[in-house]
Amino acid sequence: MVTVSSYSVRTRKDGTTFIALELSGGVELVQSSNSGKFYATVRKTSIPSTFNETIAKGLIGSQMPGSIVRVQVDPYQFVNQRTGEVLTLQHSFSYQPEGSTELIGQTQISKLEMA
Repeated sequence: MVTVSSYSVRTRKDGTTFIALELSGGVELVQSSNSGKFYATVRKTSIPSTFNETIAKGLIGSQMPGSIVRVQVDPYQFVNQRTGEVLTLQHSFSYQPEGSTELIGQTQISKLEMA
């Protein structure tokens, strides 16, 4: 199951706007490749929607069947806001509805979420 955790208003190239829902997966433990210590995190992605802001606000906290999966992508730069370290990543996350092989949305890592 994934949870609608937030939403954002996005702008298309033509200047029109739409609502993107942010989806969060369950908590998982990940081991740092630098320190070897474990930290808790959740996978997140966003998907486009046809909802207005009122409906999107009402959906926060609701759950949908499926999972957030890691997807290989072309390399991109990521800056660790805490340390200033520049990393090259080759993955992002997408929503995969339960029972489907289709992937929806694709979110690159934009900030490090560990303390």
